[in-house]
Amino acid sequence: MSSFIGTIAFSCVMGFSIYLSLPLVLRKKTGEKTTRLLNAVAIGILVFLMCDVFSDAAPSLYNSSSPGGYLAIPSLSIAFAVALAAGFFMLYYFENRAKQGLSPAMMSLMIAIGIGLQNLTEGLVFGATSVSIGLFSGIALVILVGFTLQNVTEGFPIAAPFLNNDKKLGTMLLLFLVGGLPTVLGGIAGYYYSSTLFNVFFDGLAIGAILYVILPMIKHQLKDIDPTKQRTIYLGIFLGFLIGFLVNLV
Repeated sequence: MSSFIGTIAFSCVMGFSIYLSLPLVLRKKTGEKTTRLLNAVAIGILVFLMCDVFSDAAPSLYNSSSPGGYLAIPSLSIAFAVALAAGFFMLYYFENRAKQGLSPAMMSLMIAIGIGLQNLTEGLVFGATSVSIGLFSGIALVILVGFTLQNVTEGFPIAAPFLNNDKKLGTMLLLFLVGGLPTVLGGIAGYYYSSTLFNVFFDGLAIGAILYVILPMIKHQLKDIDPTKQRTIYLGIFLGFLIGFLVNLV
């Protein structure tokens, strides 16, 4: 029981560390160039998160036990593809129900859902690790620290659509909860149940959702811009990816 309580407590630390980015995202006003740069950084972070999730799924999809050696395992590949499509088209349906286009709140909610699914996969990994290896093992603690630092950066993509728009604290707290709470739910689920098929499916959901979220963000960023602003956006996307990579080194 103490191990279960510890798993929940550490999952809360990981998931709710997303709130540590609040002081940055609640700034009253930023210039246009800074806004574009920060939005581009948010895109770069999301691109990295998508790659990071796939790196978790890849060892299960492709391994030496698959038919013919290092090939994709059919059952897991089908589950991953179905989940990928489900995550992508779930948000496609959500967006296309909005007749007036995406408001900042709706865009943020879509990003929070994508990040929430990604954090669910992190919770599943941590919960399973705490059972199989031990809550205070070196590997579990490294996962705890790494996921916590990564989650600190995830508040920023959720808040990015609100830059230079009115930001209500209550709205931001709720959106961050959508992004962070799945880590706790994943930790609980992973503690009681661990399955490669289960994990691969949720990895696919997360990648599909994040992929869809990135597209309208890039479209909005690249609309009616001059070469100088374009270079700013390219730089921001690179910096965002680099930030995600450096944080994930821990």
